[in-house]
Amino acid sequence: MGTIAFAVTGASKAIAHKADIFGIIVLATVVGVGGGVTRDVIFGRFPTAFSDPIYVGLTVAVGVVMFFLFRKLQKRMNIWLVFDAVGLGVFSILGASIAYQVVGLEFLPMLFGGMITAIGGGILRDVFVREIPIVFVKEVYAIASIIGIVIFYAMLSSGVDVQIASVIGIVAATGIRLLAMKFNWNLPKVREI
Repeated sequence: MGTIAFAVTGASKAIAHKADIFGIIVLATVVGVGGGVTRDVIFGRFPTAFSDPIYVGLTVAVGVVMFFLFRKLQKRMNIWLVFDAVGLGVFSILGASIAYQVVGLEFLPMLFGGMITAIGGGILRDVFVREIPIVFVKEVYAIASIIGIVIFYAMLSSGVDVQIASVIGIVAATGIRLLAMKFNWNLPKVREI
């Protein structure tokens, strides 16, 4: 569901920028699998998105569906924002877990692996359409990912089972993101003169 939700946000951004069906599919795929592919390449792994065609297949299907049904689905976009929040939590901890498997209990690789998995596709999406990545200018999104990963790391460091630590980290990141959406939380910015 996280991959699908991320692909929906990519397809929506492409549609907003008047892309054709190919552009919609490309942006859906970039957002859906871009973070995981980037993480795998950095950690010297063959990208899961290329070895298991289900991921790219899902993102292509989402792009096609969004091309034909965008106007009908547009009214239900709020539900996809919830799935996007869940995807953020899952991908944050999944990326941190992969880093943990590769390098062990090392904080910076786990933080980087989790964050690039969770927000990498969205950053690529915004760069492709020549916008400043949204995680740099508004919304509590990357911070939710960071908090979830820090909790996951702290629990592993104190001897908690990896599965329990994963669930708690996912719930924390997802919960913070959902609260941020509900209460319109944003990080502070420099005030202009």
